[in-house]
Amino acid sequence: MATLLRKIGLIRLHDRDTDGARHQGSRKAPKSQKNASKQCNSGNESILLQSDHHHHYHNNHQQQHSHKRSEQPPPSIKDSNKDKQQAGSKVPPAGSSSSSSTGGSSSSIPGQPPNKQHCAQVRSRRLMKELQDIRKLTDHFISVELVEDNLFEWNVKLLQVDKDSALWQDMKETSTECILLNLNFPDNFPFSPPFMRVLSPRLENGYVLDGGAICMELLTPRGWSSAYTVEAVMRQFAASLVKGQGRICRKVGKTKKAFTRKEAEATFKSLVKTHEKYGWVTPPVSDG
Repeated sequence: MATLLRKIGLIRLHDRDTDGARHQGSRKAPKSQKNASKQCNSGNESILLQSDHHHHYHNNHQQQHSHKRSEQPPPSIKDSNKDKQQAGSKVPPAGSSSSSSTGGSSSSIPGQPPNKQHCAQVRSRRLMKELQDIRKLTDHFISVELVEDNLFEWNVKLLQVDKDSALWQDMKETSTECILLNLNFPDNFPFSPPFMRVLSPRLENGYVLDGGAICMELLTPRGWSSAYTVEAVMRQFAASLVKGQGRICRKVGKTKKAFTRKEAEATFKSLVKTHEKYGWVTPPVSDG
């Protein structure tokens, strides 16, 4: 019995010891957790302090940079003008790059814009072709001579008119070989008509006016067409001479007075204004 009681007492003492150890372990655990939480909190506080310090440094740096910018004086007008002059001096001239890149500027006419160069080329090609076609004529109706080797000014000899006309008889009686005309081709030929006038002999009627000006609708800007050739114009003029009953002037004093270009231009401008106001009279059918 005594041994039994001792065993029970030992068991209770053992239980107390185990319970006390458990209770002490449970009390010690919160301390470690508190230490861990303290360490976490201190780490977070250090991170927050570092971030606040970095943010504060970044703000101070921006403020110092902006303050330096504000302290710098603005660029003066002279400096900006100098920069512009330096930039402009570095830019090559406009014609240098284009001439070097194309390589064909020598073939173009210098001193003229591109549109005038094109018009000059068109006029030259057209007149060269006109000359070749006239020289190929077999009936020797007209002949052409360049005035001082100028392609844009011609002296044209009208060698033939209607042989049944009074004008042809006058030419035979006065030993007049031809009717000489002068043609000036404008810059925009063949899109504008040439200025044509009679040089010699001095004619009366036949739609030939003062100064040798010619009254023909096809020689005006409204009546002209780029399809007209010099040969066609001369044939039309020969027909109008006969139709208008043109004659060689044989009156004393008038035969020696030559036609002048200035007078012809003034007369032609006047007749163009008159016909633009009143229109061109269409000849009757009986006149052909």
